[in-house]
Amino acid sequence: MSEYLIELKNISKRFGGVHALDGVSMGIRPGEIHCLAGENGSGKSTIIKVMSGIYTPDEGEILFDGKPVSRLDPITAVHKGVQVIYQDFSLFGNLTVAENLALNTYLLEGRGRMDWPRARRMAREVLTRLDVEIDVDAEVETLPTSGKQIVAIARAILARARLIVMDEPTTALTGHEVDALFAIVRDLQAQGIAVLFVSHKMREMLEISERLTVFRNGKKVAEGAMSDFDEPAITHAMTGLELDDEPYAPDIAPDTPPALEVESLSVPGSVDNVSLSLRPGEIVGVSGLIGSGRTELAQALFGMENATARSFRIAGQDAFPHSVQEAIALGIAYVPEDRLSEGLFLTQSIERNMVVSILDRLRRGLFLDRDAMRQKTEDMFSSMQIAAPSPETAVGNLSGGNAQRVMLGRWLLTGAKVLILNGPTVGVDVGSKAKIHHIIRDLAREEGVAVLMISDDVPELTGNCNRIHVMHDGRFVAEFAGADMTEDAINDSLKALK
Repeated sequence: MSEYLIELKNISKRFGGVHALDGVSMGIRPGEIHCLAGENGSGKSTIIKVMSGIYTPDEGEILFDGKPVSRLDPITAVHKGVQVIYQDFSLFGNLTVAENLALNTYLLEGRGRMDWPRARRMAREVLTRLDVEIDVDAEVETLPTSGKQIVAIARAILARARLIVMDEPTTALTGHEVDALFAIVRDLQAQGIAVLFVSHKMREMLEISERLTVFRNGKKVAEGAMSDFDEPAITHAMTGLELDDEPYAPDIAPDTPPALEVESLSVPGSVDNVSLSLRPGEIVGVSGLIGSGRTELAQALFGMENATARSFRIAGQDAFPHSVQEAIALGIAYVPEDRLSEGLFLTQSIERNMVVSILDRLRRGLFLDRDAMRQKTEDMFSSMQIAAPSPETAVGNLSGGNAQRVMLGRWLLTGAKVLILNGPTVGVDVGSKAKIHHIIRDLAREEGVAVLMISDDVPELTGNCNRIHVMHDGRFVAEFAGADMTEDAINDSLKALK
């Protein structure tokens, strides 16, 4: 009897002349929580599609319970017990929880009509098995992200899953929701179900996983018990680099005048008398639970909210931005948390995405100065270290880290001196994350940009900020700096708010 539920031996997969996977071997044991890590493009998605039957490998062998499978297709993979939960969950938003959970079972049974009592009973039973309470008659589109994820897990259990693959399952979850998900994952393990946890968040890898496999450039570069790894070791395996983890400590004179100074800023229903000061070269952090008002604060500073303030000064001058255009003119820039829906034109080129905020400056009469536009884009393309064939590449073809650098480049072209970053590295792999942090630090230290960094990632804040505010119910309720600015202290402050 094989020790592995599924084993992949010497798997290779090519697309054209590119080796997406190059002689990769890995195995997952029954009831094991196994983490698969790697940067974007390392081969994680390809190996998932191989083990779920979507891709047929060019070379290699796939075994279930020690027995080789001659050809694995999606239907065979499902019958073998493989279920993949992608980031979009693949649920029907306009159907109820019960309908989503019963649908696959009914299709497999060849039923043409819904047996409502049975569907609700099935849904309640599987949710009870997960020890969660969700209204089985609620439409899925009305559920929070964590609720949708639970429905997707429940659906996998109803399909008699033996291995559940979770692709970046915590990207859109709060800290409390991550804890709840981990409890469910451990419960799945207790039921003998294996979980392949695909993530680039190292703290989560270390907390939830028993074993780790790391891919880089289509090859397996590390594997072993999670107890044999720490954050630097995982980072080195993923990137091949020794990344700088020194905290940000700018040399700013105490009497340096603020680049941005706001007193008693309020937004009805979300921000309540917040006062904030940012000096050139500072990176000031803001953390808080979902609903704390942090995003509304960022949007108010950028002229997107109906805000009031006792005073609002930019470089010592009274100036209150009542619109985005006024904020840009005052030298304020804002990078939103959801860059895909709020920040980027995915079908357009890197060049067009970068210059869209400075088109008025590039006009020569009725026409754009194409040479100036091209030069500015190429300079920023280089300084942002964007990995793409050229500035003509469509932004939708970029990785998350490169797309975020396009956003940063766009606003730096405006000459902004106050940069507001909301979730600057959400959905970004370790290597790109480190490069983005390096860029932000250089902007603050070398260019004198004042940065407001809003993030759920406490290590990101403590590693890059010289001061951190904790926000709750629209107010700043704690501030950390110097020796007091530790991960434990901030996490304790956040836990006290739950």
